[in-house]
Amino acid sequence: MDLASRLTELAKKTQQHREVLLTEQAAKTALVMPFINLLGYDVFNPSEVVPEFNADVGTKKGEKVDYAICIDGKPSILIECKPSTGELTINHASQLFRYFSVTDARLAILTNGVIYKFFSDIDQPNKMDAQPFFTLSLDAIRKSDVRVLEGFTRTGFDIDAIVREASNLKLESLVRKELESEMATASEEFARLIAKRVYSGQVTSQVKDNFTRLIANSFAAIVRDHVNDRLTSALNATAVPEPDNGHVTSPEEVITTEEEVSGFRIVQAIVSKLVDPKRVFMRDAKSYCAVLLDDNNRKSLARLHFNGITTKYVGTFVGQTETRNQINDLTDIYKLSAQLEARINEIEGSKSK
Repeated sequence: MDLASRLTELAKKTQQHREVLLTEQAAKTALVMPFINLLGYDVFNPSEVVPEFNADVGTKKGEKVDYAICIDGKPSILIECKPSTGELTINHASQLFRYFSVTDARLAILTNGVIYKFFSDIDQPNKMDAQPFFTLSLDAIRKSDVRVLEGFTRTGFDIDAIVREASNLKLESLVRKELESEMATASEEFARLIAKRVYSGQVTSQVKDNFTRLIANSFAAIVRDHVNDRLTSALNATAVPEPDNGHVTSPEEVITTEEEVSGFRIVQAIVSKLVDPKRVFMRDAKSYCAVLLDDNNRKSLARLHFNGITTKYVGTFVGQTETRNQINDLTDIYKLSAQLEARINEIEGSKSK
């Protein structure tokens, strides 16, 4: 079984058991040890995976990090674990900070068995960075995650390559955050920059405010157009009714709107990272529009509650339980990516039962 398949299998088990793993030890045994194992390290070989790794720091004696992965007899990756039900913050990494500077390790992982935060010493040699360069969530695995994790496997481990990649990943993460911030609400600096490029008049406060709104609208339009272009060929192979002047009426008098088709396309785009988009279908009904995997109503991905209401909702699923999420704009569906990707993992994982 390849790394991607093993990661998907572990994600499935995580979703099944996380709520009952209330202690740190339970999370370590049921989730973290299998994760270390899927990277190719022998968790039962104490010279390769050292539990309760001890490295006295100054006056601090007897403190331990949960695991140290050793390569060529030297600790290379330090791992600190927390209960799977708790959120991870930098405050949980105090032992990693201390041990990082007194061992040969240049990599550290803070995890609760569901979220894995990877740290290195990009900003200052031998001092662990305050921010992770990579975060893996087993609730929403991305294709790019597998590529990054391959560098941490026993067979692919190359510390110099990892650190170089870590620097790029960290910068990419920071750039993405800035772009997402500008997409949501353009900063004054960015609004003025764009205005000066396309507007010949004086950039007053009123002009700047107008451009702030225009930039947000333009970003949303770019995303929609990109999704539509990407899925045009795939949609030709799916059972999606083509609207006529904004509406299509089936023999049962079910009306499919342009808005529902656009919502379907966004959901299809999100999950296309994990499954062939041709497997994603739309089945409209009077009260809601269902988005299904394999055109199977037992494999609901989402429900678009857009019919005859001012407030719109998108239903997401865990098992057969639907949670309604209010949206103000169709682009808000992208904020539900984690839930939709987790649902794909849930459905696809059930095949192996």
